[in-house]
Amino acid sequence: MIKRLQNIINRGYTLAIILGILLMWQVACTLEWVPPYMLPSPMQVGKAFVTEFEALMRHLMVSLSEAFFGLGLSICGAFILAVLMDRYKKFDQAVYPLLIISQTVPVIAIAPLLVLWMGYGMAPKVMVIFLVCFFPMTIGLLDGFKSSDQDAIRLMQSMGAKANQIFVHIKLPYAMPHFFAGLKVSVSYAVIGAVVAEWLGGTSGLGVYMTRVRKSYAFDKMFAVIFLVSIISLLLMKGVSLLETKLMPYKNKGAEK
Repeated sequence: MIKRLQNIINRGYTLAIILGILLMWQVACTLEWVPPYMLPSPMQVGKAFVTEFEALMRHLMVSLSEAFFGLGLSICGAFILAVLMDRYKKFDQAVYPLLIISQTVPVIAIAPLLVLWMGYGMAPKVMVIFLVCFFPMTIGLLDGFKSSDQDAIRLMQSMGAKANQIFVHIKLPYAMPHFFAGLKVSVSYAVIGAVVAEWLGGTSGLGVYMTRVRKSYAFDKMFAVIFLVSIISLLLMKGVSLLETKLMPYKNKGAEK
């Protein structure tokens, strides 16, 4: 009970800070401390969001479909690669440095090449999202597998358990909290990755919409997209948290007491 009350208070502080920032932003724009063509006020952004709501939702559906498709592929790829790296140590030693090196290459730098190779359809956008989301979950799963209770593993081995049984009953449960931590990061990256990929070309999506309104200097509509992406990312992260609680109810039992 005390824990829940503290969480409510903390959320109240966060909400107060956000409202304070928006209020200062509105005051600065009203008093014209910042030129309107450089920074629209929150009220202008809200008005643009309402007037462009139908168009924003239409483009959002396209971006979300790309984000979920790319995220689904990255989840499958992360699980397969992490299991192989955990099972075969030589494979782990060979591939792990390549994973690290892959994160030193800016995705925005290789995105034009993906468009050149795959065209202007959904494929290059899904690949960008895959590259962005793949790493956090793979590393999270690997860390989870390596943090498994070695005494429990040795106990199961002494009882004649096979590698698959040890994986299902020991390693996978230990890895799940790490996986969900990586998934929370990845779902926020997925929408952002879709928007960035759509900047490079396409016919629909929030990135395409931002490119169009930027050319017409409608910055209030650009900020409306930014707020929408932030809200969707937060909702997706909350959804992952709820899924984690549903699949691992034992995780928060100690914290609730």
